[in-house]
Amino acid sequence: MDINSDLGESFGPWRMGDDAAMLDVVTSANVACGFHAGDPAGILQTLRDAAQRGVVIGAHVGYPDLVGFGRRNMDPTSRELIADVIYQIGALQGLARAAGTQVRYVKPHGALYNTIAHDARQAADVITAILHIDPQLTLMALAGSPLIDWARERGLRVVAEAFADRAYNEDGSLVSRQMAGSVLHDPEQIAQRMLHLVRTGELVSRNGTTIRLQADSICVHGDSPGAVDMARILRQRFDEAGVTLRPFVNLER
Repeated sequence: MDINSDLGESFGPWRMGDDAAMLDVVTSANVACGFHAGDPAGILQTLRDAAQRGVVIGAHVGYPDLVGFGRRNMDPTSRELIADVIYQIGALQGLARAAGTQVRYVKPHGALYNTIAHDARQAADVITAILHIDPQLTLMALAGSPLIDWARERGLRVVAEAFADRAYNEDGSLVSRQMAGSVLHDPEQIAQRMLHLVRTGELVSRNGTTIRLQADSICVHGDSPGAVDMARILRQRFDEAGVTLRPFVNLER
């Protein structure tokens, strides 16, 4: 199993999360590309720290929405969205090369992530962008979403992802952040919930319904309060249960 987190999201003097501490826990890092968060110097430092720890890098691409942290819905044209995604991946590839590492996968962020999970047109645009810049990149997608099949049909490798600190609807989608209880905060509850998922392939939705999810990576959001403690306890419980942790990209090479 892989544990990932969204990193590189600080901007100038404004700090978001604790990248250095989180990199001691996770096996994969979704690094911001400057559109929803992050500045070049901070992103480069996160990439250097990840390289030192052997953490695998993914491009955390999003809508051009710094003010809204990439969590506001947008409807760019295909021309715009394809170019935006290529631009972001390319920028991170350059910084990663300077840091002595490389970008191995793409994980869309926030509103873009949720939109392409079910919106065929925007999903096709993101897939097209990845294929244009590097068809060897893996796409990380919401477990159970149509995006997984759409991307595989066009030749991309896809890894399904579950969220440790987010509540689920009974259809397998994430509960909107605008609703109470959408973000979970109890580290032990989160760890036991994810351990149950790994063992059984099941999660309990917001209304108590059991849903089945196949996932090869688990996300702990880097901007959540207490994120590092959540990730540490999750990793500790996995270690105690004998769950092997490794970057998902190593499963293919």
